[in-house]
Amino acid sequence: MEKLKIVFMGTPEFAVGILDTILKNNHEVVGVITAADKPAGRGQKIKYSAVKEFASEKKLHLLQPTNLKDEHFLEELRSLNANLQVVVAFRMLPELVWKMPKLGTFNLHASLLPDYRGAAPINWAIINGETKTGVTTFFIDDKIDTGAIILSKEIPIPYDESAGSLHDRLMNLGSEAVSETLVLIEKGEANTTIQKESSEDKTAYKLNKDNCKIDFSKTGIEIYNLIRGLSPYPSAWCTINDGEIEWNVKIYDANLELNPHSEIIGKLFITKKELKISVIGGFLEILSLQFPGKKRMNTAELLNGMTISSAAKAL
Repeated sequence: MEKLKIVFMGTPEFAVGILDTILKNNHEVVGVITAADKPAGRGQKIKYSAVKEFASEKKLHLLQPTNLKDEHFLEELRSLNANLQVVVAFRMLPELVWKMPKLGTFNLHASLLPDYRGAAPINWAIINGETKTGVTTFFIDDKIDTGAIILSKEIPIPYDESAGSLHDRLMNLGSEAVSETLVLIEKGEANTTIQKESSEDKTAYKLNKDNCKIDFSKTGIEIYNLIRGLSPYPSAWCTINDGEIEWNVKIYDANLELNPHSEIIGKLFITKKELKISVIGGFLEILSLQFPGKKRMNTAELLNGMTISSAAKAL
């Protein structure tokens, strides 16, 4: 049994929960690698990654390389004498980095691999209407999310779950998976399974403005899944046209009423407190949304302060 000396690599909040669990289980973390600081928002203030903030609070040795092949960074990484690297939501590593530690480098991915390899596995599982997902630990190789699987854990996805709540549940499940993986590696009992390639494997494409836009030629269920799969971030959106005015509107929460009808698709139905949009197979009741220049609000708050005509339509 070999005592682990771990370098942890990660950037967002999802990774923080995993790092916290590693520390609480009394594993030695000799270094943390995270993204370089960068300006963000209107004021372009320097923003630290969630992992940097946590690592600084815990007084962990922190590295923020801009180039993972830089010799100065590689020398510093070697000097930490880690025998294992753990990666959670970071970036693709060059071979000379992932091959460096004696016990290898493993990654935690928020899907049941080989499905949903890529940048946004939590979102796409919901967008595609999956009823289950999970997490997988695997040893990194030279491609993205293709390495030999160590273990996986599965959970159901309820019909009304958002990406935000699934993110938090998978972070907890991921903490369990990483903890169990560390025990197996420490005991020399990490038996792996090679991932099988299939043309039916589903992909977790990077999210962008185009694939976050609501397409009203799709069914109500598909649109409902898109909204909850992108809530609260980056959010689904559509254009609302009201005569000569058009708004690009973010939609965060909605209910789907399955009710066949003959209304024009995209037509808005508005009362003092409710906003519904006709979709194929029913109506979307919009619960919270954001118009340009306004904060996110529930529908009743929005309608209390602005007027949308009965001729308005979602495009």
